[in-house]
Amino acid sequence: MSDGVAKDSAEGSSRSSGNHQQQPQPAPLSRYESQKRRDWNTFGQYLKNQRPPVPLSQCDCNHVLDFLRYLDQFGKTKVHLHGCVFFGQPDPPAPCTCPLRQAWGSLDALIGRLRAAYEEHGGSPETNPFGNGAIRVYLREVRECQAKARGIPYKKKKKRKHQIKPNNVDEEAKSSSKQLPS
Repeated sequence: MSDGVAKDSAEGSSRSSGNHQQQPQPAPLSRYESQKRRDWNTFGQYLKNQRPPVPLSQCDCNHVLDFLRYLDQFGKTKVHLHGCVFFGQPDPPAPCTCPLRQAWGSLDALIGRLRAAYEEHGGSPETNPFGNGAIRVYLREVRECQAKARGIPYKKKKKRKHQIKPNNVDEEAKSSSKQLPS
């Protein structure tokens, strides 16, 4: 009886693999691509939930700004208000009632992903609401506000100019190879 079961299962497995051509599985999405898709779907849902619903073709930078403000309620970053005794302190010693907000870095990364997703979904770079100057101004204001509230000044990294001076390198090599007199 066990021979019959083995024969049936062997035939069943060969029949199932022979009759059905397996479709190649798409490569799994990277973490970035998954997050971009999730962000795009969240933004699309946000527009649909507006009263009246906003079609993507009519979305502008004001809708994006409203979306960023809406997301603040889900933030985890304490941003001290001007009247708070801990305003300007990077590590406050006690809790306070100041609001939690989305961190500037999170919003900046979100806008980058949504900007890319918009163009991948057929939008032109010229009309991309996520690339609008008002969004950059808003992000800059959030960054500065959060830096002041934490007492940490944000300093933009300056681009270093790389100047190659082959003569200096040769002179340094020569001087390091010279022996000091004994």
